[in-house]
Amino acid sequence: MNFNPGFNIRPTSHPMGFQYGPDVFGPQVENRTLDSIRKSLRNPHCSGPDPVYSIAMDVGKKEHLHLLKQHHLLYGAVTYAAGKLGDEPVRSQGHIHKVSLLSKWSTPEVYEIWSGKAIIYMQETAQENPGRCFAVTAQPGDVVIVPPNWAHATISADPLKPLTFGAWCDRDYGFEYDDVRAHKGLAWFPILNSSGKIEWQRNPSYQTENLIEKSPEIYSQLNIAPGKPIYTQFEEHPEKFLFVPQPQLVKVLWQYFLP
Repeated sequence: MNFNPGFNIRPTSHPMGFQYGPDVFGPQVENRTLDSIRKSLRNPHCSGPDPVYSIAMDVGKKEHLHLLKQHHLLYGAVTYAAGKLGDEPVRSQGHIHKVSLLSKWSTPEVYEIWSGKAIIYMQETAQENPGRCFAVTAQPGDVVIVPPNWAHATISADPLKPLTFGAWCDRDYGFEYDDVRAHKGLAWFPILNSSGKIEWQRNPSYQTENLIEKSPEIYSQLNIAPGKPIYTQFEEHPEKFLFVPQPQLVKVLWQYFLP
């Protein structure tokens, strides 16, 4: 990997998934097949890698498992196959995080890119008017935060390389797909042009705002140190990411949040 996530985990490609070190816990991965994500693709009949990506929800150092449960935090790791889905890049399904039983909020997510090149696409709602729409391009070591209630998807921006990333999530995680699927996807479709670069196409199911393409913010208001693994930051200050399972703790930040 291009970035050390702060604990002993590495992606594998044959089969796709993760290998854990002796001091690390982690589940058997869940594979997302091409058939399972077709409804969110611009061309649901396209061909592409299968499985498309592998997810390991709840990984970390064994010594921290009790603390993670106590703080209602969960660390997830995801690796994407190289390639493309028809003329689209490999990407996740668009979704919104479900309302957590703990906070009664749809919870945020804190991404960290480990290898490859990512675009975290997000929009304020999955209703007819999606509000502000952002495409945040991230390189290894970059952190990107998706606010509560926002619809979003993670895109591999380089079809020649696998994408791998980690993320802090609420332990009571879950995904809502209905509104996104009702609109046949998110408000903007990423398309690979003949040079392998991402271009954007409007989804006519939305009254679309302009798309803002940008690099990640430095989240100093949340005391997140750039360049240091977010797992290490948790290890040093276990309360730092309590805003993930309890977004109401920083309620004022979400109203005009810039990802």
